[in-house]
Amino acid sequence: MANQMTKAQLVAALAERTGSDKKAAGAALEALTGIITETVAQGGAVTLPGVGKIYCRERPERTARNPSTGEQIQKPADKVVKITVAKALKDSINA
Repeated sequence: MANQMTKAQLVAALAERTGSDKKAAGAALEALTGIITETVAQGGAVTLPGVGKIYCRERPERTARNPSTGEQIQKPADKVVKITVAKALKDSINA
């Protein structure tokens, strides 16, 4: 990853694009993160237009293998966060 954006850089860019100060942009980013976290934790999904859909998926119990020993173990069912990237974002990257 050549140009990874940090949280501070994201807040600064958001403040510049919206014409607000960094404190307000940081608060907006924190609020958005909180909303996404709460919604997905409750089993819902959040769609960010032009970016993608963030949702929670349940994985069933399964047999896994320890790569170093080859031992098979039973992995319990769990939940994972998934992100489906929007077609608009895929198209802008491949343009």
